[in-house]
Amino acid sequence: MTNHRTTSTRTKLAAAAVAAGLVTAAVVTATPPAVADSNLVASRPSNAVQRDLDRLVKDSHFPATLAAVRDRDGRTRNYTAGAGDLKTKAKVPVDGQVRIASNTKTFVATVVLQLVGEGKIALDEPIEKYLPGMVRGKGIDANKITVRQLLQHTSGLADYDQDLVTDYLTVRHTYFEPRELVDVALAHGSQSAPGTKWSYSNTNYIIAGLLVQKVTGRPLGEEITKRVINRIGLQHTYWPATGDQTIREDHPKGYWMTEPGKPLVDVTEQETSLAWAAGALISTPSDLNKFFSALIGGKLLKPAQLEEMLTTVEAPDASARGAARYGLGIQTFKLSCGGFAWSHGGDAPGYETRNAITTDGRRQATVAVTTLPTTLEMAAAVENVVDAAICR
Repeated sequence: MTNHRTTSTRTKLAAAAVAAGLVTAAVVTATPPAVADSNLVASRPSNAVQRDLDRLVKDSHFPATLAAVRDRDGRTRNYTAGAGDLKTKAKVPVDGQVRIASNTKTFVATVVLQLVGEGKIALDEPIEKYLPGMVRGKGIDANKITVRQLLQHTSGLADYDQDLVTDYLTVRHTYFEPRELVDVALAHGSQSAPGTKWSYSNTNYIIAGLLVQKVTGRPLGEEITKRVINRIGLQHTYWPATGDQTIREDHPKGYWMTEPGKPLVDVTEQETSLAWAAGALISTPSDLNKFFSALIGGKLLKPAQLEEMLTTVEAPDASARGAARYGLGIQTFKLSCGGFAWSHGGDAPGYETRNAITTDGRRQATVAVTTLPTTLEMAAAVENVVDAAICR
């Protein structure tokens, strides 16, 4: 789901966990901060990464963790810790598939920007031009909400997650049409004037997905597959077919905490329509690294559109580790060794992923865990492992 909240969710899915999108901030359009000094990004012994993953299992109580770390020379090392199945104690599959949740937003933004480069969409045109009559509600004027503002989370539209994932297990297997999700959010009316505040809302990306379908005349999953997944050869990434609640390839099971101290619930199989364009994709840590590498490396977007994607606004609570900035479907990730990296991350029931790639594209890491953090400290612990894998 994406990030259901951020996905998924970063949302109420894990009620606390990652305040990544619920707090608003004044919008100041700006270019990203200065690039980190590449001399500060040194190689790190692989056993240190393994120790970090082991600590996530032991100290933060995640059932399992997976990581893919790529160094300056293009070599990728994969790591696992914990149990892939709490009942059988099966090993965690190396580079196993997980629900990448709100990382889906970066794929969707990429497709929208490709269509911008083809002259089929204009970033600063109102959404009313492309989806007339769809975005309606108290205080909402679709003639004033632009495509850019949707991708940037500055539209002022409410997040449907606040209604639909308050009791996730009751909707785990429920199918939702994209329009249903939008209508749930619109019932709350405008939350702020378009372009004035940053506030994470999955609704923005549901509308962006509908925009892609309207402009191309094809299903969103088909466009993502053709324009991104197949184009750069992501072998283990896919858009789930309607009604498919499984994960196709080897994967660790994902778990949901109903209450602190209660047994975790296996939620590996789930309906993904609640996330749709905001977080339905399934991938692996190494495939996710490959995607962000291709994106930042200019293999998916023309220079003008990549520049638009990487132009950011303040997003104070987009990271558990502190203030960040948000572009068009991508955000910054503060590095302890100086400067920043590019990232997104995703929270779905049962899975959280965090990732980062340095601005020069030479170092990157993706870490996945198999239950959502329930405290800010747990969420920060995952991001700290990503930071350490890149910086130390």
